[in-house]
Amino acid sequence: MHSSKSEAAVDLAEFRVGWRILLLSLIGIAISINASLLYGFGTLVIPLEEAFGWERGALQAAITFLFGSAVISLQLVGWLNLRFGMKRVTVISLIAISIGYLATTQIGGSIWTLYLAFALLPLLGMGCLAVTWTQLLNMWFDKNRGLALAIGLSGTGLTAAVLPPMLSWGISLWDWRAAFVILALLNIAVLLPITLLWFSLPQKLKAQTGPKAGQLNTSQLPGMTFKEGLSSKKFWVCNLALSLVISAIVGLVTSTVPMLRDKGISAEDASLIFGCFGISLTGGRVIIGYLLDRVWPPLVSAISLTMPAIGCLIFLGNSNDFWLMALAAVLVGFGAGAEFDIAAFLVARYFGMKEYGRLFGVHQGLNTVAAALAPLLFGAFLTATGSYSSMLVYSVICTILGPILILTLGRAPNFNGAGAVSR
Repeated sequence: MHSSKSEAAVDLAEFRVGWRILLLSLIGIAISINASLLYGFGTLVIPLEEAFGWERGALQAAITFLFGSAVISLQLVGWLNLRFGMKRVTVISLIAISIGYLATTQIGGSIWTLYLAFALLPLLGMGCLAVTWTQLLNMWFDKNRGLALAIGLSGTGLTAAVLPPMLSWGISLWDWRAAFVILALLNIAVLLPITLLWFSLPQKLKAQTGPKAGQLNTSQLPGMTFKEGLSSKKFWVCNLALSLVISAIVGLVTSTVPMLRDKGISAEDASLIFGCFGISLTGGRVIIGYLLDRVWPPLVSAISLTMPAIGCLIFLGNSNDFWLMALAAVLVGFGAGAEFDIAAFLVARYFGMKEYGRLFGVHQGLNTVAAALAPLLFGAFLTATGSYSSMLVYSVICTILGPILILTLGRAPNFNGAGAVSR
């Protein structure tokens, strides 16, 4: 009885040592460009339309440019962190992206100026993308890695709740340019000072002498090299599995409200049902993060990522009962909340920390491509069939096949020094 209690309990020692890193990462993920512009973009659509006459459909393409540039940034940042040091790259990126946001206030005329700005911003801010903050959490937390990642990644929920009202307030006082000034201030006046104060690597992972003194000493990190990771079959199984799941989830996020409206549900009730998705997203993230530290990770991952399939099967039915639709949204949200935590956890557990930044960058780059293409695919399904049924069937297949693939990962390897020894 005593042993089961001790396994279930959260070891607070790591949190006492690393609470500053946890709080810094949560704020960093909340302010990161992908979260800020994704969740804040809705507040900019009408002001930009009114200011420049740009059509709403054309404005949406700005997010595609944002994601496309993020894919490139994710490939570069891991190498830059190793070459110049994580803290230096992050600090320079925070300054650069703040200048970039302020420069964005000068767009106008052609909508291509907006596209160019959204393509450049992730490149300027590559050092403060989520990959940096998850790498930092993975290095500071071991026993509670899943829970720490879950708490840190909950920053996106904070962004979704706080940023749109904040940007709307600024826009109402001035105009659309206020949104980019606010984003610049969040990076330069909030995140930069905290980064300068709290950003640090665990002492055991710092190089002690030479030109790289104080920087990350990769020779002390267990795990695969970048080349070994890329040649690992399990790495590509992990990539395929989570890309399938995320393509389904992102498509569902953009389609749930109109799908509910087609079922005859009012706009108000549809918004309430989608609100259940948001609540379960945060709750699922924390619960799964806790379980990942204590149960075989592929099993936890597979169960949580299969839940959206059940939600889709409910949506496929003819019912428009409010509570049944809310249950379906909760099931989809639970899987959506767990996906990023699972990705960060599995890459660290199965491929180690030696080249985590570069390997996770490749993984997230592929996921970002899947996320960018999913709405286009779902739109094609809708145009071809005139209903959401084919989209839901696709999502069921993806959220069953992806978890099955994750179960094939088997036991995580034992990492010993520079390489990996499988058990």
